[in-house]
Amino acid sequence: MPRKGMRTLFFKSPSPSPSNSPSRSATQPSSPRRSFSDSLMEENIEIAQTLITQWDSDSSSYTNISSLFHDDRQEARLYLKSVKDLQSAMQHFLISQDSNAEKLIIAQNLMQSAMKRLEKEFYQILSANREYLDAETVSSRSSRASALSSVSDLESESEDESRATTESLSAVDQISTIAMSDLKSIADCMISSGYGKECVRIYKIIRKSIIDEGLYLLGVEKLSLSQVQKMDWQVLETKIKNWLSAVKVAVKTLFNGERLLCEHVFAASDSIAESCFNEISKEAAMTLFGFPELVGKCKKLSPEKMFRILDLYQAVSDLWPEMESIFSFESTSAVRSLAVNSLIKLGEAVRTMLMDFESAIQKDSSKTPVPAGGVHPLTRYVMNYISFLADYSEILGDIVADWPLTISTPLPEAYFGCYDAEESPISIRLAWLVLVLLCKLDGKAKLYKDVALSYLFLANNLQYVVGKVRGSNVKYLLGEYWVEKHESKVKQYAANYERMGWSKVFASLPEDTTAQISSDEAKSYFKRFNAAFEEAYKKQTSWVVPDSKLRDELKVSVAKKLVPVYREFYEKHRVGMRRECGENSLVRYAPENLDNYLSDLLYGAASGGRVSSFSSCSSSPSHSHGRQGR
Repeated sequence: MPRKGMRTLFFKSPSPSPSNSPSRSATQPSSPRRSFSDSLMEENIEIAQTLITQWDSDSSSYTNISSLFHDDRQEARLYLKSVKDLQSAMQHFLISQDSNAEKLIIAQNLMQSAMKRLEKEFYQILSANREYLDAETVSSRSSRASALSSVSDLESESEDESRATTESLSAVDQISTIAMSDLKSIADCMISSGYGKECVRIYKIIRKSIIDEGLYLLGVEKLSLSQVQKMDWQVLETKIKNWLSAVKVAVKTLFNGERLLCEHVFAASDSIAESCFNEISKEAAMTLFGFPELVGKCKKLSPEKMFRILDLYQAVSDLWPEMESIFSFESTSAVRSLAVNSLIKLGEAVRTMLMDFESAIQKDSSKTPVPAGGVHPLTRYVMNYISFLADYSEILGDIVADWPLTISTPLPEAYFGCYDAEESPISIRLAWLVLVLLCKLDGKAKLYKDVALSYLFLANNLQYVVGKVRGSNVKYLLGEYWVEKHESKVKQYAANYERMGWSKVFASLPEDTTAQISSDEAKSYFKRFNAAFEEAYKKQTSWVVPDSKLRDELKVSVAKKLVPVYREFYEKHRVGMRRECGENSLVRYAPENLDNYLSDLLYGAASGGRVSSFSSCSSSPSHSHGRQGR
């Protein structure tokens, strides 16, 4: 019938032409080929109709509760192929026939039914495999690309290939690998069929809930600046510690795993993968990296809180390469910007605390001398603080790199003997802080009425400073030259202490101890020596040198200068004094006893009372007490 009508139409043409002749129309070569193509497409529709109808969720209660991909993977493979063939048939009929053609309408209805089924399967796989599609499982497989690509798309893999691949994986990896492969196959099918929006909607809802839950379980919560400002430091510090524990897991596992999963499932469309990852992860990432920025904006950060701020800075800085890679999309640029801004705010906070720390040293107004000339609490506090700062030298170097030290006069040469000042801003900064401390200590030394004790105070404190520098990372920043210069300064202070503390004792003996003098002159020298030694001993048994090496060096130095001279004088003039031994003896100390008495010095425990009650002469040369042999 169609051919007869067509033929009639041709004969009724008002202006016949060769092209409209019946003979040429009857011999058209394209009609048989088109008819074959139509037949093939119709067959594809029929095959698809059988399988799609079988798994139509509305047609059977069984298919409504069962899973195509779980029950029969071979049938799932055929299902995806039939949908692909159906899509080809639809494209064919859309081009070759009227859009209202019966076959095209049937195909469209089948496609909608198939997409509804695949949408449900996609949801079921995502929901049922939450624990196997967690970020840790996805991101922990460093060889994910080879593992996943080896499980080819469901519609093209064979059972033998699938079995060979999964058998080499652990049980968890097998389940997650199969689930990821199925999700990818469904996503590819739905996207190519023009139903990507439905697929993406389900994925975003489920995966965002997983990311949000993961961040919650890590203890990360969304806070405002006012909330952070009002927190007690103990509470805020606890949250900082928790954040430091969480951030590495969040970046390297949670967000990294989610990006890998997005890129795998939506490999068919980079734009869809980006959109999914952005909408799933952006809010959580902004919450995560908003916290250090808020801490950096706090107005109540004292120098003691410096190290927690440096911990935050270091954590963000260390994770920056991963962050830059994971959030590389243009749509996630806000996350990168927030991380950078967090570093800026934290850096500003560190600079402010460094200035406050320096100001605190300079403003220390304590006017009470440290008992016994020991190490000042300010010295301990500052040097322990600087030692901890040196442990963050790399981070601090970044923070102060564009923050030059501005001082009215240049630092002494001793501070720049071992490094290039222009290349080591953190070294300059720490050297300056030490110098500020030492200048402050010079002022505190003037509080002592005894000049010898003031020099002992300076020696003690500088020795502590040098010891802290040598025993910490500060040594690598200030250098060996700095240490040697200041060790030399300690020796100068020690020599001044010895000169001022023992000069009266040295002067009580004659310059030439072997010279011939009268008995009365010898008595006078013994009296002066006894008085001078007792005075020095009584004072210096209450003085202290905490550093054992420095203490021994001071006592050995005094003994080397005093004992040999006294021994010469004692040996030459003791004979005339033999009969005067007793409580009022002029010869109270045998040379060997002096070492014992000197060993008592600089421990900070007064024991001078024993001097006035003890006397010795040549008939009783030895006396053991207290700290002999120390």
